[in-house]
Parts: sequence; structure tokens; C-alpha cells
Amino acid sequence: MWDEIRKMKPIERRPDGELFRLTPKQARRVWRLVKLCCNNVDGDCLLLDDGEGCVCPQSIAYTLICKYFRRAVLPSEPELEEDIFNPKDMRRCKICGTRFIARSGRSKYCPDCAAEVHRKQKAAYARKKRSSVDN
Repeated sequence: MWDEIRKMKPIERRPDGELFRLTPKQARRVWRLVKLCCNNVDGDCLLLDDGEGCVCPQSIAYTLICKYFRRAVLPSEPELEEDIFNPKDMRRCKICGTRFIARSGRSKYCPDCAAEVHRKQKAAYARKKRSSVDN
């Protein structure tokens, strides 16, 4: 069983490297799923069982940290999964399509593309300014 869990892909992270944080409403739904569908008995995780009881880490966390829960249980609730992995503060870049964390309400581009777009806009503005000068 451990070999299967070790072979699973790692948990997804936000573009800044942090784990996805759950809102209180999402956390309650996750904890309910842990109690109903996950590998635990009386709150003790069977996957971490080494002879004495071990509390299921997913049942007390406000982040997704259990690979088994993420890969085996969460896909049974697609709307919750979509809600967790597509938070409102993340947007798609208009140029490359990658997801990035919006720093303001006007953000359209990821940091890499924003520098390139800004450089091109600045060059176009300078070209326009130079062309309108009378000598």
C-alpha cells in the first residue's frame, strides 16, 4: 500500500509554491469526506497505522496534504475539487495561458509576460512620440 502512495504524483501547489488553503466551508466538506470515504477508523488513519493510532492529518488540516485523499477521494466531488484548485485570486494569462496570482484587479498577464508586454508598449509609445516631433 505504501509503495502505491509513494508512486502517486505530489500534491498540486499554487504558482508561488504554497499548498492550496481551504476556506472554512471547504474544510468542513473535506472533513466530512474524510470521515465518510477515506481510509480511517474512528479518526485514526489506516495508512499511517504502525501499531498504535495515528490521527488522520487531512482531518485536522486547512490544506490538502494527503496524497491518498487527493487522488482517491476528492475526485468523487468534482465541484469541491474545482472550487479548491481554481480560487478567485488566480487568473489565466492573456498571452501564455498559465495560471498566476492576481496582485490587483487590473492584472491580465503573468509576471513573465507582463515584463515583455510592458517593454513592447513602452517601445511603441516612444516610437509614436518620436514620430510626432517637428524638426
